Amino acid sequence: MKILLLEHPRSVSAERCNDIANTPLSSCLLTGYAAGMLKQKGHDVEIVEGYLDGLSYEEIGRRVSAMRPDILGVHMVYHWGRDLTLFDFLEKIREERLTSHITAYGFYAAISYEDILKDCHAIDSVIVGEPEAPFAGLAGGASPGIYSTSVPGLAVRDGSGRISYREGKPVADLDSLPFPVRSDAMYRLPEVNLLGSRGCYGRCTFCYVNSFYGPGGPWRGRSPGNIVEEIDGIISERGVSDFYFTDPNFFGPGGKGQERALHLASLLKPRRIRFGIEGRVNDIHDQTISALVDAGLRHILIGLESGKDESLRRMNKMTTVSQNERALRILRKHGIEPNVGFIMFEPDSSLQDIRINFEFLKRNDLLKHLPVTANVLYHHQIVLKGTQAYHALKREGRLELSASSPYEGTAYFKNPEVADLAGIMKNVTNMLFNRMEGIWSGKVIAPPGIQEKYGEVNRLLVRLFEDNMRALEASGRDDDDRTAALIREIEKEIEGILN
Repeated sequence: MKILLLEHPRSVSAERCNDIANTPLSSCLLTGYAAGMLKQKGHDVEIVEGYLDGLSYEEIGRRVSAMRPDILGVHMVYHWGRDLTLFDFLEKIREERLTSHITAYGFYAAISYEDILKDCHAIDSVIVGEPEAPFAGLAGGASPGIYSTSVPGLAVRDGSGRISYREGKPVADLDSLPFPVRSDAMYRLPEVNLLGSRGCYGRCTFCYVNSFYGPGGPWRGRSPGNIVEEIDGIISERGVSDFYFTDPNFFGPGGKGQERALHLASLLKPRRIRFGIEGRVNDIHDQTISALVDAGLRHILIGLESGKDESLRRMNKMTTVSQNERALRILRKHGIEPNVGFIMFEPDSSLQDIRINFEFLKRNDLLKHLPVTANVLYHHQIVLKGTQAYHALKREGRLELSASSPYEGTAYFKNPEVADLAGIMKNVTNMLFNRMEGIWSGKVIAPPGIQEKYGEVNRLLVRLFEDNMRALEASGRDDDDRTAALIREIEKEIEGILN
């Protein structure tokens, strides 16, 4: 069969510029893995990088028309609202009969498949969970429209219009999968993305990684030998030396996870590559980090999330403040300044929680670099469907669903003073992120002397946070007009510094 896989165009509005959790980074390889499996089964597969190549829907339509695929697969990524432009495009494809079957896949599609099938009648099916086996089953039928109802992992409408779904099983042996197909656009990224494992043994209330993989889909790791075989092929073909493991949980659980990481480090070391990873703080151990740094580890993202043990328990992090601080010490000992995940404002936060978070950040030298400071001084808990938090808040009647999509909810802060401080920091940091987007994304060269300006803005943000927190602790809420005037004043001051 002829199959076209589409990475659709995406956009982020100015007010969501600092909200990055609409899909896990590991999703970037879903299309590549689906293509690898389909090619192995003998199908003719083309990937269209609508997002990375900056294509218009008009151009994408021409490519669909030229190929006239039997199946059009769409990696559907949520970007803060129902993508009506994408739905309209798919309706047009259906009206012009440019394909026999349209299927959607991805984290958003899997978790919200019922809504998608109701909202867009051009979509014939949705792959729920890992795409390889369901896609192969769909493509293996003589006619997708006839056989799709029997494919595990595929949600479809039955003859009466009701949604039918047979649960699929996650891939048990990841070494059995073909290596993902990477487009030229994927190789233009600063680092080549790799996926060394799937799933997570954690159960954080704000995360939906495990909801995607479903029951029976815990953390599974590829063997170090299989990972290095893929890396060797990429080096041979492309001559690259910079990689990034997009695993939500690089290490895996317990002693076996550490042993696997040490084995992988021993295989990576002679290849002289540089790489980044993401992990849990309780998996940061001195011996393992030492070996990984020796093998080329240069950067890491760890989810600290809070500086208060009670908050960590609310989030079901299964970690402690002590483990957070220990992880920071170990990483810095080996020359790694980590990128950190931190939820300053969660729905149940009190001003005391915010104060403790702030003191934690200061105590651990996490308020000295502007991009980090701007991130951690305003990050609220995003509540997406598929997370424990979403379902708990909905049961409690505290979740307000977006009019544009039931995939995302808003939980009002219990404490009004916390809401005020969050609002101030959101407005100011969003202005800063939008202002610096060109430089921080690498699209624009930073002008001379920018680091000194960063330092000045950094100090301003820390002072803004602390002054307003202290005022709220002492006197409670301020007048809305005065708060709006304060935000305008600070934004003007930041512009003056950066200009």
